[in-house]
Amino acid sequence: MVLIAGLGMQLHSWPTAFCEQLADRGYRVVRFDNRDVGESTHMRFRPSSPIATVMRRWPAQQYDLTDMATDTVGLLDALGYESAHLVGVSMGGMIAQTVAALNPQRVRTLVSIMSTTGARRVGRPALSTWLLMAGRPGRTRQEAIDRSIRIFRHIGSHGFPFDETWVREQAGTAWDRDPSPSGVARQLAAIFRSGDRTPSLRRITAPTLVIHGDRDRMVNPTGGAATVRAITGSRLESIKGLGHDLPTGAWPVLLDLIDKHARRTDASTS
Repeated sequence: MVLIAGLGMQLHSWPTAFCEQLADRGYRVVRFDNRDVGESTHMRFRPSSPIATVMRRWPAQQYDLTDMATDTVGLLDALGYESAHLVGVSMGGMIAQTVAALNPQRVRTLVSIMSTTGARRVGRPALSTWLLMAGRPGRTRQEAIDRSIRIFRHIGSHGFPFDETWVREQAGTAWDRDPSPSGVARQLAAIFRSGDRTPSLRRITAPTLVIHGDRDRMVNPTGGAATVRAITGSRLESIKGLGHDLPTGAWPVLLDLIDKHARRTDASTS
């Protein structure tokens, strides 16, 4: 089971305890750094500014989600996996969707969490979220931690307790592994460059589960609904009180949904 992280998030954004609970259910769990963050390969070109990205202006070298999906397939190759269950959060969901659309034989099941299709009219962040995210990245470790706490207090799950200690630790580890904000800017441009992926999502044949919180301020729940409309046979599970994070209080529901989806498919093909 391959877990794909979201925009600017590193492999440890999938909490170790969450991964261990999946492993306890019998899965070999893989989490990794997408390109341009953490200890993965970093591109060398200068990223476009957020304003330029929104205006669809970026360097000629700018990659897109197809390139990031190719990275994921390359990881499967390197690990010797012919196929895998893919679980992606936010941008990670977009990457997982793209893998499933372009490489159907490599995807046993797809779980797309708090993600969207790329269509402009769905899944849009709240204005307050845009304004918060557009702020200057932290220039020191403490500034980065403080900014992360502000962001996750805003976009996090207001229906579950906020774990500031975990956010603080996660942000500190992210800074220690990779303090540069340039990769995040390039990842954001990759999302915009990929545009509306609805036509490609219609080609997905992997059994697909879409999970979205009803209080997501980063990716509006309309993004999840649009994803279900685009992927034939997919189904939507809405989690009350869930925002744009993975609070421990939501783990039992999330783990059960992911596990049952994978097992249902494995049983039907055995």
